[in-house]
Amino acid sequence: MAQVRVRFAPSPTGFFHIGSARTALFNWLYARHTGGVFILRIEDTDKERNSEQFLKVIYDSLRWLGLNWDEGPEAGGNFGPYRQSERAAIYAEYLEKLKAAGRTYEKDGAIWFKLLGDRSEVYDEHRKKTVTKVKNAPSVIDDRIRGRVERTEDEDFVIVRSDGNPVFHFVNVVDDITMRITHVIRGEDHLSNTSKHVELFKALGAPVPEYAHIPLILKQNGPGKMSKRDQGALIEEYQRRGFLPEALVNFLCLLGWNPGDDREKMPIAEIIRLFDLPGVNQSNARFDEKKLAHMNMAYLLELPADRFIERTLAYFRKASPTTVAAADPGFFREVMLLSQPKLKGLEELPAYTAYFFTEDYSIDAKVREKVMGKGDPKVRLAELIELVKTADFSSDTAIEEALKALATGKGLGFGDYQSVARLAVSGTNVGPSITGMFRVLGRERVLGRLTRFAAAR
Repeated sequence: MAQVRVRFAPSPTGFFHIGSARTALFNWLYARHTGGVFILRIEDTDKERNSEQFLKVIYDSLRWLGLNWDEGPEAGGNFGPYRQSERAAIYAEYLEKLKAAGRTYEKDGAIWFKLLGDRSEVYDEHRKKTVTKVKNAPSVIDDRIRGRVERTEDEDFVIVRSDGNPVFHFVNVVDDITMRITHVIRGEDHLSNTSKHVELFKALGAPVPEYAHIPLILKQNGPGKMSKRDQGALIEEYQRRGFLPEALVNFLCLLGWNPGDDREKMPIAEIIRLFDLPGVNQSNARFDEKKLAHMNMAYLLELPADRFIERTLAYFRKASPTTVAAADPGFFREVMLLSQPKLKGLEELPAYTAYFFTEDYSIDAKVREKVMGKGDPKVRLAELIELVKTADFSSDTAIEEALKALATGKGLGFGDYQSVARLAVSGTNVGPSITGMFRVLGRERVLGRLTRFAAAR
């Protein structure tokens, strides 16, 4: 059996869409599963819309996701060039082959591909003009996902525009032939193009690759395919928000593919082992941002300490560089590790941990009203201040035992002290454990904050 060769062929005309990322991922997974070759091919013939900036976005996004390509720009290979803008001579050669075979003609300045079959002139009521219809046998595609698909192409179509630029259908097929693509894995919205492509393969005397049309990604609210304008549609957004690429990859795998059991969180090596085209669903997949956020949280919680700190440092350097610059590295590490168990996403961290890095933190008015309106918080504050002066701050356990002993001695519960202590040292009622906060902040900071809060009341 010939080695599997698959390709991902984006156009650098905009930011990197999550649907494009999923298409690239499924091709990459199939190549890795089969021991095949994953090719990156850039469809950059639209000179007006192409941008080197967007091309860089494609490269950076694929690398961020871990989808390394075996052949293509910046990787090389024996079947290049891998940018369509550099392949004009190849297209001209294949156009001459079609002309020599009598399969082209010129009309309205454009070059048309001529279908085989009985031809007749028919008035098209919808287009209000006479068109040439071709009685042509249907193209039968044994799609690896959708099963048997029959499509009939009954009209000639343009392959080179009047401005001399070749059309997508033509260059797509020529590239697949010359790059020896064995499997075309692409979105279901391309299924309607496949009969045109099959006709071109046959006309050029080339073997037709196997097709696998993957389901569309639907927007999370309302009908229709997810577009670049929908929330959560761009890979750059997840990079900016500090999502872990391995979490996003895991989530994208499950948009249209099922490993055959109820598992969701899986290491990439296991996904590669299990991934195959029969496991891809026919039904469209609905994007679920909450599920993605939960997946990201699960990955964050399991990160080893050093890797977690590495990720948080990288995020803070972009989102809050002054915090990193001013903080002691050891203190920063302690704060981040204390926050990790309660974290939903890295983007929460600057706001979630802000009060650790400044004494000028705000007090939430609603929380203050709620906490100070219950029991006798001023007395509790005074008792906490005395406790902190002498308590053992060496560990969370030691601090917890001291707080519990204080509460028990006064005939109260741990919560009677926790709520006012948290408000005083952080200004809010959410965050890491109060014992962890005390330990990381240290005796002097905690004592100063409790004292200032009590005096301000």
